[in-house]
Amino acid sequence: MNRFEGPGREARIRYLDGDFQILMPGSHVICAMTGEIIPIDELRYWSVARQEPYVDAKASFEADKRAGILPTQMR
Repeated sequence: MNRFEGPGREARIRYLDGDFQILMPGSHVICAMTGEIIPIDELRYWSVARQEPYVDAKASFEADKRAGILPTQMR
């Protein structure tokens, strides 16, 4: 996908430790926290346990807080 094309079809992905497996081809996935489109070639953050993609480290961190894995307030 390039910037001048539409977003195309959403891919279905199985998220693994340090890798992912494309189950249904597509150009992107949707961030579970922000709803932003993430092109497949830019996908770097996800949760294996929750099988969710994230647009960046901040979104991943917020998802872990929401899931109760991290404290909601940092000192």
